[in-house]
Amino acid sequence: MSDLQEHVSKRYQGLLGDTTARDYSDKLSKFNAFAQPELRGLIRGLRLKPGMHVLDAGCGTGEALNWLLDEVSFSGQVVGVDMSAAHVAAARLHASPEIQLHSANLFDDLFEPASFDLVWCVNTINHLTDPLAGAMHLASLLRDGGRLAIGQSSFLPDMYFAWDAKLERVVNDAVRRYYQDRYDLDEHDLKAVRAVVGILRQTALQNISVRTVMIERMSPLDAASESYLKEAVFRGTWGERLRPYLSPADYAELARLCDSDQSTYALRRPDFHFLQAFTLVTGQI
Repeated sequence: MSDLQEHVSKRYQGLLGDTTARDYSDKLSKFNAFAQPELRGLIRGLRLKPGMHVLDAGCGTGEALNWLLDEVSFSGQVVGVDMSAAHVAAARLHASPEIQLHSANLFDDLFEPASFDLVWCVNTINHLTDPLAGAMHLASLLRDGGRLAIGQSSFLPDMYFAWDAKLERVVNDAVRRYYQDRYDLDEHDLKAVRAVVGILRQTALQNISVRTVMIERMSPLDAASESYLKEAVFRGTWGERLRPYLSPADYAELARLCDSDQSTYALRRPDFHFLQAFTLVTGQI
């Protein structure tokens, strides 16, 4: 193992509680189904060519693996790696047989330097205690002329309740305080993920570019969007865990909006309008 690999292996930890046994595959699958149009559009914008070798670093449940393979055709090679054994098992269920999958620490000695034309890394760098070390390691896996593409959701605050900015503000603050208590993190600990452009500029990468798209949905929602927002956000991210961080009145209002059995259910309101930013930063070796 090189000095750099040894360095980043020591510093790689699950900042947000990740372990090989952690499983949030349902949330990942629902997000990928929800955001598929925008993510596939960004992949097409990379103008990959047949025969290229691509790594999906932090592949999760692996939906993007097939999208990447579509771009490099069967003459290319796509590899996925994720720390969670459950996520890799989910990816194996629908990934094309040509795709290699590894359940491993991102910094395990799996790949030779200069092995890939593209490293695709989405919503993963924010799980690292040292994002710069992570970006440097991923850059070391690129061939001459290869690119690192780091994607991250929600650099801008998401909009759920267009009609109630105050409730949106207190819910976002409640989520921040919940994460601070659960993972012993504050805003300072999480600030690096907002500076992906600066992180890539500190590596050896050149031709840094950035593109932000809005994932925008309005009522009536398609099935994938409703499933993601209802299950992964309203129940999984919010729900009972936010009660201690909200006033009784605000929590009661949030609960009414999130309850599909109520006439006030947000996702069925004719004025429901959702926005989420997704940013892709790329650099070239």
